[in-house]
Amino acid sequence: MELAERRGADDATEGPDDPGTGRTGTGIALELLVHGVGGKTPEDMLDDPRTVRITGDDTAAVFRRADDVDAEDRPQDHRGEPVREAYVWCNLTSGNSARALWLLLLPFMVVNLAHWMRPTARDHGRTVRLYGLLVRLAGLTLTVLLVAAACEVALDLAAWQCAGTRACADRHSWLGFLSPTVSNGGWWSDPGRRLALAAVVPAALTGLLWYLSRRTWSAYESQQPIAREPEPDEETGGSSLGRPGFWYGRRLVARLRAAHTAAGLLTVAAAVGSAAARFDRRPGGPALLDTLGWTLDAALVACAAVVVWVVCRRGRSENRLGQELDEHLVRRLPLAALGLLALALVYAGWDRPGWQSTGRLPGDPTFGAIAFIQGLLVIVLAVVAHLLYRTRPDARAAMRGLGGPAVVMLACALGGVMSGGVSQRVADWLDGTGTSIVGPPVLLTWQASVIPPLLVLVLLFCGGLGWRAWRLRRTELGTVELDYTGEPQDPARTRRIATTRAMATLTDRAPLLVAVTSAATLLLGAGALVGALTTDATPSKAADGTYAFVHGAAETAQALGSWLIGFGFILFVTWGRRAYKDASARRTIGILWDVGTFWPRAAHPFAPPCYAERAVPDLTWRMATWTGAEDGRRLVISGHSQGSVLAAAAAWQLTPADRKRVALLTYGSPLERLYGRWFPAHFGQAALTSLHADVDCWRNLYRLTDPIGGPVRLPGSCTPEVDREPLRDPLAYGRTPEHPLPAPILGHGDYQADPAFAKERERLLARLRPGVPAQRPETAAES
Repeated sequence: MELAERRGADDATEGPDDPGTGRTGTGIALELLVHGVGGKTPEDMLDDPRTVRITGDDTAAVFRRADDVDAEDRPQDHRGEPVREAYVWCNLTSGNSARALWLLLLPFMVVNLAHWMRPTARDHGRTVRLYGLLVRLAGLTLTVLLVAAACEVALDLAAWQCAGTRACADRHSWLGFLSPTVSNGGWWSDPGRRLALAAVVPAALTGLLWYLSRRTWSAYESQQPIAREPEPDEETGGSSLGRPGFWYGRRLVARLRAAHTAAGLLTVAAAVGSAAARFDRRPGGPALLDTLGWTLDAALVACAAVVVWVVCRRGRSENRLGQELDEHLVRRLPLAALGLLALALVYAGWDRPGWQSTGRLPGDPTFGAIAFIQGLLVIVLAVVAHLLYRTRPDARAAMRGLGGPAVVMLACALGGVMSGGVSQRVADWLDGTGTSIVGPPVLLTWQASVIPPLLVLVLLFCGGLGWRAWRLRRTELGTVELDYTGEPQDPARTRRIATTRAMATLTDRAPLLVAVTSAATLLLGAGALVGALTTDATPSKAADGTYAFVHGAAETAQALGSWLIGFGFILFVTWGRRAYKDASARRTIGILWDVGTFWPRAAHPFAPPCYAERAVPDLTWRMATWTGAEDGRRLVISGHSQGSVLAAAAAWQLTPADRKRVALLTYGSPLERLYGRWFPAHFGQAALTSLHADVDCWRNLYRLTDPIGGPVRLPGSCTPEVDREPLRDPLAYGRTPEHPLPAPILGHGDYQADPAFAKERERLLARLRPGVPAQRPETAAES
């Protein structure tokens, strides 16, 4: 999107507070402020050091100035100025130190986003359900991948390879009791018993994920929205966010949690049991144990089939509150998987004379199968997304509707990097010399080796974007001079403003960057899989005997890949540790959760909790109780950045009558620029047009220097206009009597410092007629 496109919104012609409108009101007015990413204190939002919490708890609450606590009892004191309330929700994403653990759930969060990125579709219910099914299956593979990585570390590297090798066990005394040589054939030194004991680690990880999912749902997502039935004349077809059960996905989350927990436990059981079964199936092996091994395998396959069936069942029920739970399924499926894991541990721990641990466990087929299935799911998902996009093409949709498949690919790559990083670092720690154990599966080394060429490609592409921004900056130099005509020119000041505007446009190039990265990741990942399975050797060894350049490139890529993946792992751990101890670092990470955890957990139950399932009901209840009063009260909900998204979602949840008593003021809003492009089925032009028609009035403020907020871009038939012309930033070019010191370039922040903010708020309040919905122009009603 060029800057010229963002200048398309003009100021509304005649304000609702102009003489002649005949609109005067006597009811008390409320301005409900909702902050954006990063959070703010109520004192900052209300511009008053004395604030009082009037409703809510330590997690999320509504505050007022101390002088306004009893405003309802003194309406005569608030005729000219609204009562201001601040809804503070930042603790939902950056509160206590446990939020640092959410970094482990990053791939799950990313794949959950893809569920909501489907294109807008018309009369293709089955295809829409297939899209959701494919994303849920991709999420299931990520759970299996994470648990398989834990099995690789605990079972293969530690219990099988290091404990089975004297040189490695001597360096790590804590493994001595598992080593046949160090412990002189102790009871735990049997390979099967070592694996059974090490299985506690991945099983505990699965239990931790189950606990976090259940605990966070109780703390965040158990708040019920206002119970209501869709009214006959209600028009929420523009967006599913207006459906009564959209923000209450209790039944689906519980069902998926049971399935993913069972999948994790079954992965551990298969890792333990397959090693013992492979020994039993050798020629001359014990017949009884061989039969037990086949029986256990059949049971594991049957339980895995049930898990897949549960994941494939119909997804969310949004047209009503899903109060009921699949009690038998939710309880019995994880218990059945836990029972099979116990049987696998007993089976593996049975005495097997002559069994020794050599080489590595069969990790390459496991990780190879996961990578193949993930790639296949991404390709099929791309086909389905394209079919949906063709039913209702949207020129503004990111990547022509392929944003979801691209994000799934990135989630799988992120999961692979995390798995490979942990395995590689643990292998290096256990075997500092690199000679005593064989190390992690070859596929993980190949996947690490494709990271350097991928980074080179991404850096080249980013360089191209930087060159484009530099060229746009040159164009903006002249535009800035025109915007501040008549003021003494300062070339350095002009360059700073032009650079800020040009850099702000890079946000609109994000879809292209994601497309290039995901496509390259898919192709390089496929090459790594083929290379690992066909050569069964690391890239440097596979290149032996080839041209010197090829061999050198393979060695360099492998060394750099190992270093980069190790550096990423250390950075990841350091970041998480700092976030655990430092509240400011936690707030920085909270910005990531502000954007990534807005959506309900529809594809992965172990994703970080959806804060909007608490925030949206909070805002809806507050607005409904205020507008439902009989004394003609008026309400303007004022949302900045991500707060504008929450405000819009809450407005959709109101009854049609209540929506007509609400005005919406958004500023620095990503509603169209980010959400409309990446989530077109829920925030596309049809949905935003519907919202404009439902609320009494809506105004949107943005700046050309803002990298996040932008215009709403409703069609010209939607009147009155939503977008105001771009605000000047900075407010003053040079020193003026009003700004004796140089005015800062505000970008995405401090919209309330602009006089236009107060003006637009007053116009919205004046438009609202106490107790009676405003009459809308005929064209707006028809839109």
